[in-house]
Amino acid sequence: MEKEIDEQLQGQSLVLEHKAENTKKLYIESYGCAMNFSDSEIVASILTNEGYNTTQILEEADLVLVNTCSIRDKAEQTVRKRLEKYNAVKRINPRMKVGVLGCMAERLKTQFLEEEKIVDMVVGPDAYKDLPNLLKEVEEGRDAINVILSKEETYGDISPVRLMSNGVTAFVSITRGCDNMCTFCVVPFTRGRERSREPQSIIAEIQDLWDKGFKEITLLGQNVDSYLWYGGGLKKDFDKASEMQIATAVKFEHLLEMVAVAFPKMRIRFSTSNPQDMHEEVMHVIAKYPNICKHIHLPVQSGSNRILAAMNRLHTREEYMTLIDTIKSIIPDACITQDIIAGFPTETEEDHQDTLSLMEYVKYSFGYMYAYSERPGTLAGRKMKDDVLEETKMRRLQEIVDLQRIHSGFRTQEFLGKIVEVLVEKPSKKSANDLSGRNSQSIVVVFPKEHYKIGDFVNVKITNCTSGTLIGEAVGYSEMQ
Repeated sequence: MEKEIDEQLQGQSLVLEHKAENTKKLYIESYGCAMNFSDSEIVASILTNEGYNTTQILEEADLVLVNTCSIRDKAEQTVRKRLEKYNAVKRINPRMKVGVLGCMAERLKTQFLEEEKIVDMVVGPDAYKDLPNLLKEVEEGRDAINVILSKEETYGDISPVRLMSNGVTAFVSITRGCDNMCTFCVVPFTRGRERSREPQSIIAEIQDLWDKGFKEITLLGQNVDSYLWYGGGLKKDFDKASEMQIATAVKFEHLLEMVAVAFPKMRIRFSTSNPQDMHEEVMHVIAKYPNICKHIHLPVQSGSNRILAAMNRLHTREEYMTLIDTIKSIIPDACITQDIIAGFPTETEEDHQDTLSLMEYVKYSFGYMYAYSERPGTLAGRKMKDDVLEETKMRRLQEIVDLQRIHSGFRTQEFLGKIVEVLVEKPSKKSANDLSGRNSQSIVVVFPKEHYKIGDFVNVKITNCTSGTLIGEAVGYSEMQ
């Protein structure tokens, strides 16, 4: 899912409705996962109350913020290049201030101020409420930094501003942080320990979106299936909760059902899942409610038990395959997608072949595949030598990508002749006469525009396909309309 979000949102400057009384201009870019984009909406909301209107023109900005990602080295290098661009503009517009937000800010902290002389402010993912105070420090000529990680959900009381929105789909964050210490991942260090958001604040946010005409929401979390609300605090402290808190705790399957029942005409997605937390209770809720999309993004990372253990993934190859079988038995039309890393330290050709054979077993609908990128501070970065040759990594990655392309084509062909429900999201990229949206399985569907419009739920009969797109003809509005 994160690569899909990357492609949709990468580097986008964000646009906010202007307030006439605001005199300062904010330019903000977001990189990385959906959570970063959601956080940028929170930042924009906070700064609106501080006198800022957003602008798409970098050169006229009083404040430039870049919301960063640390998941791969490539993402960090992209941010460094953007800072070079900001520096060039700042020489022309010296009043402009520059701030770095997000995971890269949390990882590098004061080091960022030393390395990037252009940066005036460094703010971690849990410190955005402190932006007004930090801006005052910057305006008084001092560098400002706040990268303290929180033990609470942090932003449940802030109504995000919907930025660059199509008015149809929106993100709703339900958890922050992660307790799964995968050896390759920086998230526990940059976003802290896992904690969940109060259910009624989630319902209230979705109600607001529904009242504004949105038709689909995606429940977000680094590990969304492990959502657990027992009155606040870290998930790891749940065993210290009172009997009443334990008895009334809301788990992900409860929240998912609450949302499905409260908003029967709202389409619901969620991301990202972890195999160890995808329980049968969740699957039965997905199967029960037609407005919950039949798409589960289930990162496997490797098909080798030896590599999975080295990654500290809490599932084996066999357990993962059993989980796939269970999903398919409960939700026969489920689309399952993957994340896979090629070239993790010590990966052998046999390990790589295990990954390919697991892919053959599952035949994922699509996936997000990467060559291993060593991340400073992670256990793999500290303890494991990045010993797979770059050319070997890239060759293995290409073999994974090629096999996925075959499987994606196999999965799209399964829809030929079938009628699918599509939520129209935008005009087709290739023709203004066509509309584009996704079906319940999150596969893109393109069909002739006719009298339909963005935001409509349309039944489409599939007549053709590529490995990534379904092509068809509308046969009428769906029951969700």
